Amino acid sequence: MQTNKKNHQKILTKLGISELNPMQIKAHQVINETRDTVLLSPTGTGKTLGFLMPLLGLLDSELDQVQAIVLVPSRELAIQIEQVTREIGSGFKTNAVYGGRAFAKDKTELNHPPAILIGTPGRVADHIRRNTFSVEAIRTLILDEFDKSLEVGFMAEMSEIIGSLTNLEKRILTSATQEIEIPKFTGVKDPTILNYLKGGKPQLQIKTVPVPGRNKLPGLKKLINQDPNATGIVFCNFKDSIAEVSDFLNKNKISHACFFGGMEQKERERALIKFRNGSHRIIIATDLAARGIDVPELDFIIHYQLPFKDQEFTHRNGRTARMNSEGTAYVLHGENENLPDFIKPNPHGWDQLDNVGNTGNKFGDQTTLFISGGRKDKISKGDIAGLFLKQGNLNKEELGLIELKQDCAFVAVPALKAEALIASLNNSKLKKKKVRIRNV
Repeated sequence: MQTNKKNHQKILTKLGISELNPMQIKAHQVINETRDTVLLSPTGTGKTLGFLMPLLGLLDSELDQVQAIVLVPSRELAIQIEQVTREIGSGFKTNAVYGGRAFAKDKTELNHPPAILIGTPGRVADHIRRNTFSVEAIRTLILDEFDKSLEVGFMAEMSEIIGSLTNLEKRILTSATQEIEIPKFTGVKDPTILNYLKGGKPQLQIKTVPVPGRNKLPGLKKLINQDPNATGIVFCNFKDSIAEVSDFLNKNKISHACFFGGMEQKERERALIKFRNGSHRIIIATDLAARGIDVPELDFIIHYQLPFKDQEFTHRNGRTARMNSEGTAYVLHGENENLPDFIKPNPHGWDQLDNVGNTGNKFGDQTTLFISGGRKDKISKGDIAGLFLKQGNLNKEELGLIELKQDCAFVAVPALKAEALIASLNNSKLKKKKVRIRNV
């Protein structure tokens, strides 16, 4: 059951894409034609769409059972894939399950089985043990960023899950890492390997930035303020360091979000939403943000703290200069801090930064509003846009990115107009639901 050209074009139109990139086209062809596929491609190159498009052609719309499982290393990646699957309007029910949310909520959603189940290995294994859903009709397994799942300790759960899937016909593994060993428990045999890790020509510059003494914060401020319209991630190794950097940026009125494992899932999601819609231009994060999160193209990343391993350095850098775009990775290091062997000195030159201060920027001009209604209320992005443009009297260019979730939505609006919009639009009706609107 292959997706026809008409449906294919309909999906691309919904995503605002004119055509698939070469990697996605090849992946579509190979996944359709082979039993086992390994797709190696840099972070941010569209691997999700690369496996989703052919997957839809493998599903049976008449079958009311789980037919495909997508295993991912993080909650963020599960949510991201679920959102893309829903945005393309596939017609197939999709659910994401992961730790950090009520098991009972999963169970309620799985009472009506999705065709595609996305989840972290720990939570999916738990559901299989409890027979929450049947595995009989599962013919396709996708291990997305599978090396990361192994790295964070999901080997036992992945092995258990795959061992229970006795009717598998197709396996698809994806990774952004070059030299990986495929474990035997995956059941992958003689796979077709699509390697795009060296295919693109990203223009990544790596610059080392020496700072006097031990205090890197003044150097960080200079780097961030080089271009007040540039977006980037500041990588730290520990959440205490994130708190220190965040306090410093707050004092210097630099718009930012934080992202690390100890945060509530809801707060992590909202940090990414605010970053995507331009309410923030900087994220301070641990290596949790090095892979598997959905953020727009970045102008730079900053290693505020040096990564411990070569692999971490590579994945952090992979957040910028994706495919054929340009980007810079800055490595801040104190005068007594030795660079590891995998980072070659390439001084940035402080003379370029000496006169940079807190100049005005386009960020901080927008803020994010929460709307208490979503897809399950039959609310569309068009409904929300209409409310803000007609009733809220916003100009079209003032209305920012709208993100629609199952039970809520978020919209970026001019910060100066936020309070007036809340006052005039709160408790408005969207479809048949009265919605609350407030600042996030």
